[in-house]
Amino acid sequence: MPDDILIVDDERDIRELIGDILRDEGYDARLAANSDACMAEINAAPPGLIILDIWLKDSHMDGIDILKTVKRSNPDIPVVIISGHGNIEIAVAAIKQGAYDFIEKPFNIDQLLVVISRAMEASRLRRENSELRRRDVTSADMIGTSAAFRGLKSALDKVTKSNGRVMLTGPSGAGKEVAARYIHANSARASGPFVSVTSASIEPERMEEVLFGRETAGRGVEQGLLEQAHCGVIYFDEVAEMPLGTQSKILRVLVEQQFTRAGGTDKVRVDLRVLSSTTRDLKSEIAAGRFRQELYDRLNVVPVPVPSLEDRREDIPVLARHFIEMFNRTQGLPLRDLSEEAEAMLQTMSWPGNVRQLRNMIERVLILGEGQGPVQARELQGEPDPEAGEGAGRIVLSGSLATLPLREARELFEREYLLTQINRFGGNISRTASFVGMERSALHRKLKSLGVVTGSGNGRIARSEDAEQPG
Repeated sequence: MPDDILIVDDERDIRELIGDILRDEGYDARLAANSDACMAEINAAPPGLIILDIWLKDSHMDGIDILKTVKRSNPDIPVVIISGHGNIEIAVAAIKQGAYDFIEKPFNIDQLLVVISRAMEASRLRRENSELRRRDVTSADMIGTSAAFRGLKSALDKVTKSNGRVMLTGPSGAGKEVAARYIHANSARASGPFVSVTSASIEPERMEEVLFGRETAGRGVEQGLLEQAHCGVIYFDEVAEMPLGTQSKILRVLVEQQFTRAGGTDKVRVDLRVLSSTTRDLKSEIAAGRFRQELYDRLNVVPVPVPSLEDRREDIPVLARHFIEMFNRTQGLPLRDLSEEAEAMLQTMSWPGNVRQLRNMIERVLILGEGQGPVQARELQGEPDPEAGEGAGRIVLSGSLATLPLREARELFEREYLLTQINRFGGNISRTASFVGMERSALHRKLKSLGVVTGSGNGRIARSEDAEQPG
């Protein structure tokens, strides 16, 4: 409870006096006379703040021991230390272990109330920041209708119900982090943090400090990303970029669910769900000695492939409209529709950068666009269109096509055109036939004559029979 304060002091008069004053100020107060009663109260319901005496009679833990325990299991609870035997060494030890402040007995009540007010405000701001981060996580929507997308979403919906580790594989920009955020947002850990570790962007020599945190005399305890993800999800993006030495330590964390901060000696226990992703073939990385087999086995409990945009072309118009609405909402860019020509062009373009590339293109078009009307195909090209004239609307032939006789050129054009349209519609022959203006049976005959075959996978991608011949 945000306004619930636990007072831990072995002197009954002091804890009851503080409790009465806090209740008069509108706080809820709980009292504990020793370490056992203190830990029982915390385990029953974590308080919003703890006022903790250093010296506790009839207790097997003193205030510093309790402080260490609280900061390991409930790092967000502010702790104000009070003591009648205060000295600079005790104050430094308390702050080093994560105490919000140290007050020496006999203390001024007004001073104590000011410290409590500031500590509660700092705690409230941390909760609000965490809530904002969680809202950002839950707003990561999965967008699409294609067979490949439905297969992905079905797999993700299954893994959200468990606490198993998931390895997301797929090309760069395909949406692996969106998939990870979807798992988190729809799991039992949705109210906990989602912490992303971008392995490729962290300097190898700083990796362990970033992950495990550190303890120094001057700055006290600095939490690492693993500790920040306690009771939530930690996502290792591009896990193959993690240094070998760090891999062995992460493996130990996965086994023991605890670690030691850099410069520290105490064990920090964490409750984590681990998700990871890679664009690399980790089995090849293992064979080359760059990735640990044991870590791979721990992380790859549930492998989930994320399809490329090439494998889900049907989703491109839906994704494009989603990005247009998002940029309108977040940046105030024009809320435009897509013309039929623009929609067709988007579905037939090459997307080596996948969904990320599509998102960037839509943002560029909206910034540099030609007005409020539907996005036109010419706006999707890298260069501005020449002025309308005699050449407007012409198709420029490639050099190879222009050197062929008409019959061969027509056959090549028909094959490439129909391959493009079938892939655009995710292998759906009926929709392709309707768009190109042919009867379905006629289209089947034409495809057979041109040597075009369609697959039976998620995306049902079409290809030429020639492409299947070994080179």
